[in-house]
Amino acid sequence: MVGPASGEPEAGEPIKVLLVDDQPLLRMGFRLILEGENDLVIVGEASDGAEGVRLEASLKPDVMLMDVRMPSMDGIEATRLITASGSSSRIIILTTFDLDEYAFAGLQAGASAFLLKDVGPEELVHAVRVVASGDAVVAPRITRRLLETYVRSLPPHAARPPADPLLGDLTPRERQVLSAIAEGLSNAELAHKFFLSEATVKTHVRRIFTKLHLRDRVQAVVYAYESGLVVPSQGQDY
Repeated sequence: MVGPASGEPEAGEPIKVLLVDDQPLLRMGFRLILEGENDLVIVGEASDGAEGVRLEASLKPDVMLMDVRMPSMDGIEATRLITASGSSSRIIILTTFDLDEYAFAGLQAGASAFLLKDVGPEELVHAVRVVASGDAVVAPRITRRLLETYVRSLPPHAARPPADPLLGDLTPRERQVLSAIAEGLSNAELAHKFFLSEATVKTHVRRIFTKLHLRDRVQAVVYAYESGLVVPSQGQDY
């Protein structure tokens, strides 16, 4: 589903950002905000998904801000191609509404976060830094709500995908931890639930990500639903 987790920016190195949006004024606004920070640098701009894919391959940004609706190739397809290539670039999808089909599709395609296009400057800067550090901006509980909403909206007879063979590489405890991550539990909550130290929980989480080639906790939630490990509760509101 997504490429393997990989390196983060070296300490002291600026975070390289690539802007992908067909609206020049929006790119200019993001550039002005991000370049006002000493630890962020804009390495390039693209006006559509196809150009974004090409620039990602040559510029190797740490973070990409990816619009959804663009000519030639949309942001979802561009995200899918980039993550499938095994790239270490982390992608933030820009959406108009926070719980819409594009946010859902972006996370499925391998994005680590989604933000509203009218996001405030401080939140934008924070999101770029957090995603570059290897974490996910979208809380796992929000991801779960998003997935529950859209999985429940599928026709009852819709076929579920076959179980991923990689699930067989997980130990019974790792499967339990993955299911709990899909519920939105933090490391501290996982430690309490399973009577483990947080250090042990972190080890389990790291091994799960490595075995399943996941980038972050948000992708772990997506994976748990796509693989059929977690089935949404019917008729439950969030």
